[in-house]
Amino acid sequence: MSLKDKIKDKFKIPRNIFALGWVSFFNDLASEMVYPIVPIFLTSFLGVPVSIVGIIEGVAESTASILKVFSGWLSDKFQKRKPFTVAGYSLSTFSKIILGLSYIWPFVLVARFIDRFGKGIRTSARDSLITESCSENIRGKSFGFHRALDTLGAVFGPLAAIMFLAIFNDNLRLIFYISIIPGLIGIILLIIFVREKKKKPLCFADLKLKWRDVNPSFKIFLFISIIFSIGNSSDAFLILRAQDLGLAIKITILAYVLFNITYSIFSVPAGIIVDRIGARKVLTTGLFIFAVVYFFLGFINRSLFIWVLFPIYGIYMALTEGVGKAYISLLVPQEKSGTAFGIYQTSIGICSFFSSLIAGLMWNYIGVRIPFYFGSITALIAAVLFIGLGNKVRTVK
Repeated sequence: MSLKDKIKDKFKIPRNIFALGWVSFFNDLASEMVYPIVPIFLTSFLGVPVSIVGIIEGVAESTASILKVFSGWLSDKFQKRKPFTVAGYSLSTFSKIILGLSYIWPFVLVARFIDRFGKGIRTSARDSLITESCSENIRGKSFGFHRALDTLGAVFGPLAAIMFLAIFNDNLRLIFYISIIPGLIGIILLIIFVREKKKKPLCFADLKLKWRDVNPSFKIFLFISIIFSIGNSSDAFLILRAQDLGLAIKITILAYVLFNITYSIFSVPAGIIVDRIGARKVLTTGLFIFAVVYFFLGFINRSLFIWVLFPIYGIYMALTEGVGKAYISLLVPQEKSGTAFGIYQTSIGICSFFSSLIAGLMWNYIGVRIPFYFGSITALIAAVLFIGLGNKVRTVK
């Protein structure tokens, strides 16, 4: 093989991964057009209190977390990933119609429930489809590429929302309807370009994932991830902290966009590094970066530092989000990966709900800095444990 062919092969992305990346790009473009303006729609146009916004988001996120383990298990049972992925993206796109038709807050609740229901159905199956579509030696790069395009959609989504709000004089309902278009584009790309190999369904005896038989390395990673997640509250607290330091709403959204830009840029390089040096070292580095960022988010008293910390936070995300999934894919049998992804994502989702609750209580009753110090401490504990238990890691061949 010539040097040119080796270089080409090194940077080649499998067709399914390439297509799934663009599917996620358009879906996230649609979702992020809507997500930042839903709270404004609820409070300013429908006149509901902030407590109702919290209830709606809590129900929505809990739904997604709980469903991931069941959808992952079912995709393992039938050894079919694409139908769950198509159904999940379709439901999320359909939810935008209900948002546009909402004139009372329960309709918004239904829309967010359907959107997160779709996310819960598709996520574990999609991650298994990525796992099955690439060889082990490019697993990190494949998840990194997918995460990069997904996050790129999160960059253009808020920018598109700002642009359309300016063009259409803050017509929020019209933005909901416009967001359907990129969602439909993603579904069409998924149906046409993503191919899944036919596999024999598993019987219940083969499907059963006994906890005592699970790779100890997966248990260790799950345990460490839970500890970290207790302090990893919703990114909404980053937004609140930026505003608390004096940034205007539109400027805060731009800082959020900058975070997503950094996240997107570094996702693929992070995946490539994983394939070279291993996921554990990259994940540990990400945890240390998180600890530093959260410490300084609590420590700073000037908004100027937000423009430094938000991009660094994006690097942390690039070093952990897709990398964590690539790591899990090496710790469990491929045919049971949907269940493993579901267990992991459901556990983290439940912990995230409680971490945000804890952070909110700390913010209100102790001080706005305390949630960030707490998150920094849990991240340091997780990183140290990951280093100390790293010699016990073994992958599944």
